[in-house]
Amino acid sequence: MSPPPLVTATVDDDGIAEVVVDAPPVNALPVAGWFELARVLRELGEDEAVRVVVLRAEGRGFNAGVDIKEIQREGGSHRALIGANRGCYAAFAAVYECAVPVVAAVHGFCLGGGIGLVGNADVIVASDDATFGLPEVDRGALGAATHLARLVPQHRMRAMMYTSATATAAELHAFGSVLEVVPREQLRDAARAVAAQIAAKNPVVIRAAKEALNGIDPVDVKRSYRFEQGFTFELNLDGVADEVRDTFGKD
Repeated sequence: MSPPPLVTATVDDDGIAEVVVDAPPVNALPVAGWFELARVLRELGEDEAVRVVVLRAEGRGFNAGVDIKEIQREGGSHRALIGANRGCYAAFAAVYECAVPVVAAVHGFCLGGGIGLVGNADVIVASDDATFGLPEVDRGALGAATHLARLVPQHRMRAMMYTSATATAAELHAFGSVLEVVPREQLRDAARAVAAQIAAKNPVVIRAAKEALNGIDPVDVKRSYRFEQGFTFELNLDGVADEVRDTFGKD
């Protein structure tokens, strides 16, 4: 029997697509999972029946980033690391470039790659237990500061990056990056309510609005993130990333 899919998608009669990530225990996606998420999002955007996408997750938290253990299992090879970097790049870009708005529904922890997904989303709704952070320096990597900078002010982003500190959903709501904070049991309904408002608009205008908003974005998120990834490669070639990763999960 084949394992259950890590990413599933449905589309209702109103044109609201719902993409659900379910990769127990913590939604830390393997390389194949990132590419699958990218594929699903792009296909939904190309479907004229889809008017908006809700991106959410099952389990304890929204996303814990890359499956570090998959990289550790590679030993001296960098194949999994390259795959993870390319997979994250593809998934983040697929959120950003999806032809229709993407509403992220975030609960529990949103870490690492989760920040890349949420930072590139159009609208964020979060549960009151949601926390956001980039523990990359504790994992021998860099990346997604590009996306964290879309969620918190510049100096808060720098402090969070250096210290691996997290921010709460309430703080992000105060910054204006999270639209609404609700109890966890109301999260899916709240995200779908926002999606329904978007889906009720003229779909041609909404698709044009998404393209226009991306076109006036002051930061090229794809190029910016790719620049960050270069330092992850350097840290791995230097060997320091392996030293840091070897301590991961041992505390």
